[in-house]
Amino acid sequence: MSQKMNETVPQNAEINHPYGKKRTRLAVSLFYYGQGVCFASWASRIADIKSNLHLSDALLGSILLALPLGQLITMPLSGKLTATYGSKKILTFATPFYALALVSIAFVNAGWQLPVALLFFGISGNLCNISLNTQAVAAENFYGKPIMSSFHGSWSLGMFSGALIGLLMMNLQAGLFTHFAVVAALTWLHISINHKFLVKGSKPTAEKKTKIFVKPPSVLVQLGIIAFCSMATEGAMMDWSGVYFKEIVQAPARWVILGYASYAATMTFGRFLGDRAIANYGRKRMLQVSGIIISVGMAISVAFPYLISATIGFMLVGIGVSVIIPMIYSIAGNHQKVPSSVAIAMVSSIAYFGFLMGPPLIGYISELSSLKYSYALIGCFGILITAMVSKLSAIR
Repeated sequence: MSQKMNETVPQNAEINHPYGKKRTRLAVSLFYYGQGVCFASWASRIADIKSNLHLSDALLGSILLALPLGQLITMPLSGKLTATYGSKKILTFATPFYALALVSIAFVNAGWQLPVALLFFGISGNLCNISLNTQAVAAENFYGKPIMSSFHGSWSLGMFSGALIGLLMMNLQAGLFTHFAVVAALTWLHISINHKFLVKGSKPTAEKKTKIFVKPPSVLVQLGIIAFCSMATEGAMMDWSGVYFKEIVQAPARWVILGYASYAATMTFGRFLGDRAIANYGRKRMLQVSGIIISVGMAISVAFPYLISATIGFMLVGIGVSVIIPMIYSIAGNHQKVPSSVAIAMVSSIAYFGFLMGPPLIGYISELSSLKYSYALIGCFGILITAMVSKLSAIR
């Protein structure tokens, strides 16, 4: 592949770009925020959808796989389309369809229709994800210093806001269509205002016959494994933290949510502080330290399964994972021989298996032994991250 395929910012971008750096950064941040709101809006109504469709736990669990399946199977295509047409065009096209896919879920009135809607939601979401992270790499290059972490922090804030909107809609007894339509309308409004402030990047010059499926370079595979370890940790914290606090920590019912809340808070906080730390200490050192922090946090939670100590441990895990994925995407997106979007798709394809496999792996190990041993294994992923980063010369 030609290096020219990489979506970069021309050296005279400061002159050619009609808007200031801060406005461009805000626009990209709002796209991250909007996607977080859309996803959290769906997640906040899963219980209602389960009840409306009279789904069993097992059936719902199987149906929910349609969403990540849609994301996973379209990663190569998303990378190819973004490399060919540019992240600005694809993002401006895909984001409205992501909001539309959210609304389509409200029209589901039978169990068999839900996986179809979720597949559409996953496909459009993945196209947004690849094009948005590619745009973020271009925006970071245009800005001239690390800002990728704060972009992902905006997504976390969007998730929090989406959860609050969901809570408000449920208290107002608003139906699914009303809820999702309001979110979609706000999304379309924000797109109409902010799409023109995105970085156009260099004109794509990729050959039209470029293959969709390309063997990834070794360095991208290694970056993908590092991201796999981080996303497996995120999946474990998202799906099992409440169970851990209930069964292992034996926290009172009103404090069971404390584990995930403390983890999510420090992860979001860490992402907004991460850019300055990356600028001061470099990505390699930050990744090494992040892996260590994950392991230490898990070790504290496993060795001292009490309310205060486990909360502190979960907070450390949140800090540890906060900047890993943003840094990995930034490094991959600046690969010299692979287009930004294709490189990000390659890394994401490996990483996403961690997000999918982490929670089930914890369940299997817990069934055979104890949830404590499951979390101890996840803690080992932090050590693996540090070890792999130390041997990668591509990371500086």
